[in-house]
Amino acid sequence: MTHEPGEVVPPLERKVGLANMVAYAGATWDWYRLHYDSEFVARQQVPAPVVDGQVFGALLVEQIQDWLGPRCFVRELDFTFKALVFAEETVRCEGTVSEVGDDFLVLSQRVVVVGADGEVDRVAAGPARARVLLGVADGPGAGLGGVDGPEAR
Repeated sequence: MTHEPGEVVPPLERKVGLANMVAYAGATWDWYRLHYDSEFVARQQVPAPVVDGQVFGALLVEQIQDWLGPRCFVRELDFTFKALVFAEETVRCEGTVSEVGDDFLVLSQRVVVVGADGEVDRVAAGPARARVLLGVADGPGAGLGGVDGPEAR
């Protein structure tokens, strides 16, 4: 499969429910009460539990892997937080190809909150940038060569 700059990455859309947020807190051992405790959240004068910002990174990688499959490896990912996202809101990961190499892509992405009308309500995270290696087995450092890969061992 060939790729070109400007190519659109298929969007990924998710409603982030409170149960998802509690599961994520358990998986990451991040038990800050702002992410799940409605009474604590009310005392902070916040409208609802706040989605942990690292969820956006997980969703951006999921978007990439859903599109490119298991033989890609997200080598780098960075993004900037822009706005809070609250429990039960829907987010959408959007992106385009910004650079193409022989064995890699660079993607420009963002995470937006989707309003009730299906339109963008606000940007939650962006800009985001991912460098994705193509044609390598899935897994940390698999097939990268050099100091990161199995050839260095």
